Amino acid sequence: MMSINLKDLTFDQIKEFLSALDEPPYRASQLARWLFQRRCQSWEEMTDLPRDLRVKLQDMVQLKSLTLMQKQVSLRGDTVKYLYRLVDGQAIESVLMRYHYGCTACISTQVGCRMGCRFCASTAGGFIRNLSPGEMYDQVLAMQFDFGEKINHVVLMGSGEPLDNLGNVLIFLDHIHAPYGLHIGYRHITISTCGIVPGILELSRRRLPVTLAVSLHAPNDKLRSRLMPVNRCYPLGELIPACREYVKRTGRRITFEYALLSGVNDSPRFAEELARLVKDLLCHINLIPVNPVSGKKFSRPPATRVKYFKNILERAGLAVTVRRELGSDIDAACGQLRRRVLGLL
Repeated sequence: MMSINLKDLTFDQIKEFLSALDEPPYRASQLARWLFQRRCQSWEEMTDLPRDLRVKLQDMVQLKSLTLMQKQVSLRGDTVKYLYRLVDGQAIESVLMRYHYGCTACISTQVGCRMGCRFCASTAGGFIRNLSPGEMYDQVLAMQFDFGEKINHVVLMGSGEPLDNLGNVLIFLDHIHAPYGLHIGYRHITISTCGIVPGILELSRRRLPVTLAVSLHAPNDKLRSRLMPVNRCYPLGELIPACREYVKRTGRRITFEYALLSGVNDSPRFAEELARLVKDLLCHINLIPVNPVSGKKFSRPPATRVKYFKNILERAGLAVTVRRELGSDIDAACGQLRRRVLGLL
């Protein structure tokens, strides 16, 4: 019989699973704390569960959905990149970053990605499959256990498009926020999307107060469609109104991610276009001098050009930051470690 990962189920489904074994409802909370908080790796550790139940569960339930393949630590020690193998042999990346306000886990939501953004390493090898809620959750637990410090922020910004796997992402969010889980507040969770409009509107309807980060990377449809094929399905004329709806329903400020590509989208003209595009929208712009990726022809602009681009946006009254560079010495861009180890260059 194939074992299941209970972290793939909703909490109500876990209760139903135990009810089918004639267990009382309170067993669900006991079991959940072992699975979602304590990263239990052995049934013998679950001392507040009856032994006969543990014997039943060990043949039915999978305690571990990933194993560490490789680990890279930055010279400053503030960034750690992990490559994990899944039970079906696929591999994913996760990153832990330490900031002054605590530790942030950056996790993957898919094996590979179908979005095809031209400057991204995650698309190498194409899309393989969605990650389950448990496979997402286990990335956070594994990094927290290895690093030895509590994770208090999570960003869904690794390989894959979260809103292309929204059903599983929503279950993950329920668990990571729950008291039986790591109890991370929604405002400390960021979901990054390349602009899947139906997913943005669904998050709006649910009014989840997460931070939405939209990868923009170009201020007009012509350039954005060249860099990001998703724009052909959801052009800026649909994406920006969806972002406005998200702000209206949640009251949350949107972050627009803008990767600066030397000689491609970093001219003063594009900065002025960008300012006009998002004016009067509650937002923050995060400028990202691109990480060089093997096999891609894009390069980062000089610091003076980045500063000039930023100044134009600020003069237009926009809140702007330049992303702090972390882990440049450890295959920094999403997907690079997986590409190198699996030979996807």
